[in-house]
Amino acid sequence: MKIVGQIKNICGKNCAVMTIDGGQLPRLHSEVVDRQNKPVGKLVEVFGNIKTPYALVVCKGPCKCNVGDQLYTE
Repeated sequence: MKIVGQIKNICGKNCAVMTIDGGQLPRLHSEVVDRQNKPVGKLVEVFGNIKTPYALVVCKGPCKCNVGDQLYTE
């Protein structure tokens, strides 16, 4: 598993904003999982500063992650 980033904010019921490493950007529309390898959702957009970008993850159903959780991709 490859680390995507850390959740900074939960928006609404099914969106999470997270910080990611600018040097290792994940692919768009990749599946994102938590540390127990349970599916969370899809990474749909990367935005913000080049050095410290943010990513938007749309969760499958209600977002069950908390602020500060690490998310991963396979």
